[in-house]
Amino acid sequence: MATPARVRFPAAVFLDRDGTLIEDRHYLADPAGVAILPGVPEALGRLRAAGTRLFLFTNQSGVGRGYFTLADVAAVNDRMVELFGLGADPFTAVCIAPERPDEPSVYRKPSPRFITEMLARHALDPTAAWMIGDAPSDWEAGIAAGIRAAAIVADPAADRHRARREELGVAAHPGLLDWLRAVVR
Repeated sequence: MATPARVRFPAAVFLDRDGTLIEDRHYLADPAGVAILPGVPEALGRLRAAGTRLFLFTNQSGVGRGYFTLADVAAVNDRMVELFGLGADPFTAVCIAPERPDEPSVYRKPSPRFITEMLARHALDPTAAWMIGDAPSDWEAGIAAGIRAAAIVADPAADRHRARREELGVAAHPGLLDWLRAVVR
C-alpha cells in the first residue's frame, strides 16, 4: 500500500471578513444580515484540523463614520462564528480597524502591522502564511508583511480590481474553498 502524499497546509491564514467569509453588505451592523459565503465553513474546518492558525483582519470604517459601534461589529462577528458551526473560537486573534480611510491609522489595511505583530507573537514563518481578501488593501497588507496574498473574486466578469490584482501578482479564486483546493494538493 502506497503512503499518501503529504500536503502542506499554511501555518497561518489572515482573513478579511466582508466579501471573503460573508457576503459584503456595506456597513453591516445587524447580525441578522450575516450570510456565510459558500464553502467557507468547510475550508475553515479543514484549515483548523490541519493546525493552521486563523486570524480575522477587518476594516470597519462604519464605526469611524458613526454608522454603528464596535459592539455592533462584535455582534456581527459572533453571528458569523455561530454560522460557521466550528465552535466558539475559530480565530487565534481578531483585528478590527474602525478608522475611516481619511483618518490616521495604525491597523487599517493596507497597513501590515497586525500581520507582522501576529507573525512575531506566534513565531510563525512568513513564507507559510497567507492574506486572503477581496480588495486591494487586503493583498497590499499581506504583501507588505512579506506573506502571500490571494484574492476572492466570486464573479470574474465583475472583477473591478483586476488591474491592481494582476499588477501585484495575486491569483484570483471564486471562494475560500477554491483557494484552499488550489494551494493544498
